[in-house]
Amino acid sequence: MGERGFAGFGFGPIQTGLMLSEAVDSGSFGAYAVAEIDQRLVDAVRANGDGVSINIAAADGIREKRLSGIRLLNPSVDIDRKALIAAVLESEEMATAVPSVSLYAAGGPSSIAAVLAEAVTGRPFRRQRIIYAAENDNYAAERLEKEVAAFGGSPEDAGLQILNTVIGKMSGVISSEAEMKELGLAPLAPGLGRCVLVEEFNRILVSRVRLPGFVRGIRVFEEKEDLLPFEEAKLYGHNAVHALLGFLARIRGHSVMSDVRNDQPLMELARGAFLDECGRALIMKHGRAQGADPLFTKAGWHAYAEDLLQRMTNPWLHDRVERVIRDPARKLGWNDRLFGTMRIALSQGITPRAMALGAGAALTVAQAQQKDHTPVAEALARTWGAEAEGAERKECIRLVQEALNELPGWTA
Repeated sequence: MGERGFAGFGFGPIQTGLMLSEAVDSGSFGAYAVAEIDQRLVDAVRANGDGVSINIAAADGIREKRLSGIRLLNPSVDIDRKALIAAVLESEEMATAVPSVSLYAAGGPSSIAAVLAEAVTGRPFRRQRIIYAAENDNYAAERLEKEVAAFGGSPEDAGLQILNTVIGKMSGVISSEAEMKELGLAPLAPGLGRCVLVEEFNRILVSRVRLPGFVRGIRVFEEKEDLLPFEEAKLYGHNAVHALLGFLARIRGHSVMSDVRNDQPLMELARGAFLDECGRALIMKHGRAQGADPLFTKAGWHAYAEDLLQRMTNPWLHDRVERVIRDPARKLGWNDRLFGTMRIALSQGITPRAMALGAGAALTVAQAQQKDHTPVAEALARTWGAEAEGAERKECIRLVQEALNELPGWTA
């Protein structure tokens, strides 16, 4: 073990099943501290000897992995907050992994931004540090830096660089004890009644580290000079097709994503969307630049798509359709995975009929949940707000209206 410390914020599946897991596997760190405001979770992990168990879904089964020496600290408790600030000062690598960037400043003095600001303000730093912003947001690092500055902190002056990330790892929390027993899953800690199940995949992309001479302890992550093309590949490729599969799986009566593997028409629709709509558009947008990544070639994208279609439907991940399609209104956003992908395709002269079918399925599910019978154009206009306008808006609505006429042919 080295003398480096690792600190985290949030103790959900991405922190436990990715950031902490890879930090432990790296052998680069001698101490692990994580901020978590759920006192019941903190108490359970402490009672378990500062250890937790996670479940990892590979292609051929599930294996349990135990993480030891994980010190959970509740920043809303004064003694824990002081210990957390001390841990940040001793850590060379950190990771935020909370549900949304909107939570960076939540909690005032006990928030992520406030703790980081106190740790980096007015102290001569003995070591350079990086923090991975692991939230699903293209500008998470910039947002976190702004929030820290609002509390009077200056990450740059303190030798701290905040990195953006592209995390294409599927994960979740299962809290049904019957389901845990059926799948043979280990609880996060005894008595909690919840477990973490994550896929084995760990090819994570991060911003280029600019700190002179800094060497990351978590070596498995891959640095990229420009993350934007890969962020778009995730949102308008991975996330888009995952949503399309999920909403149509719901329409067709499937309850878990692994059922989709045996639904040949749906798999072929998803494959066509991935290759001929998302892929063609993103290759045209990002594959022409000098030194473009091999992902944005026909062969590179084909390999990416086939790998993801298998991972999305991995039976060992036991990914429920209801989890994939949660919050349909957000997924129908003008810049989100469904219409954002359609718009990129349209900008490259491609008519995204498969993605429009996914959007139509999502709108159908959203309206059924809300018992809303508003006409399509009005419903989408309300969802998009003032962002959408002009010919692009009209074309997206037209494509969805056409798709809704086809949707009955896809019902169970």
